[in-house]
Amino acid sequence: MTKHLISSADLTRAEVEDILETASSMHDLQRREVKKVPTLRGRTVINFFFEDSTRTRSSFEIAGKWMSADTINLSAKGSSTSKGESLRDTAMTVDAMAVDALVIRHNASGACQQVAQWVRCSVINAGDGTHEHPTQALLDAYTLRTRLGDLDGKHVVIVGDLTHSRVFRSNVITLKTLGARVTVIAPPTLMPSGIGAWSAADGFATSWDLDPVLDGEGEHGPVDAVMMLRVQRERMSGGYFPTAREYTVGYGLTRDRLERLVARNDDVLVLHPGPMNRGLEIAPEAADSPQSVVLDQVSAGVAVRMAVLYHLLAGDDTPAPVAATEGAVR
Repeated sequence: MTKHLISSADLTRAEVEDILETASSMHDLQRREVKKVPTLRGRTVINFFFEDSTRTRSSFEIAGKWMSADTINLSAKGSSTSKGESLRDTAMTVDAMAVDALVIRHNASGACQQVAQWVRCSVINAGDGTHEHPTQALLDAYTLRTRLGDLDGKHVVIVGDLTHSRVFRSNVITLKTLGARVTVIAPPTLMPSGIGAWSAADGFATSWDLDPVLDGEGEHGPVDAVMMLRVQRERMSGGYFPTAREYTVGYGLTRDRLERLVARNDDVLVLHPGPMNRGLEIAPEAADSPQSVVLDQVSAGVAVRMAVLYHLLAGDDTPAPVAATEGAVR
């Protein structure tokens, strides 16, 4: 695995599968009474978040601490960037303290790639602008594989605000890497510019019409999983759709749409990266249904991020994760 994890495209299929296998071992730790192993003892991980986050920030913090790394949380508000210091100077200052990894979330696309060029430590992209969120895609793939098995040939539909979604971009790459068939759906105003060329090159389908795809009439046939994306109002500066009600009617996973999905495939899965706008892109009945694996995604987030930290930071003489979990730190 490379020194950094900036994009899902940085990982080969073998590397993705290796991370997911490691995550499976790490996931067992969450069921133990004592949730701590010495795997990264002596390592220092800085979680540097320039945007608000609950799931990602908390799971990275828990992942580091459960592997005995010294984990420190920083935010833009409490750092020198709030006093006018540049991102470059802040990153280089933190790096000079001999930390081992910087986990960065930033509102500017490409920020993590820039930081990786300035520092000596490993950099993990925890979401940069509307670019990518590679660990989210890994945990989504882990959740899907846990329920569906091998993803080769499985049909995953991604619906919603594609223009502003870094989750969508990373998921398309990771799911295609694992052999899944992917269809992305959005209203024309939320379909990213240039997606036609991208979809043709990488072999995923696009559509403006949700219902025919959910009914299995799209080019990839019956649906195995539906991932609903949050409508990111905080990133919208114009009128991308007339009203919230019209968006829900056209593109929300309503109770009726869920019932039709389940009628065709009662093993269909419903995913959402969170936080959810209940009643907008997803109905409460869908979010809380037996088909929903939203909380499984949250649980998988800790295990997957433990696996990523392990593969980036553990030395060659560090015990394998399975062996490490046999000797918990008390």
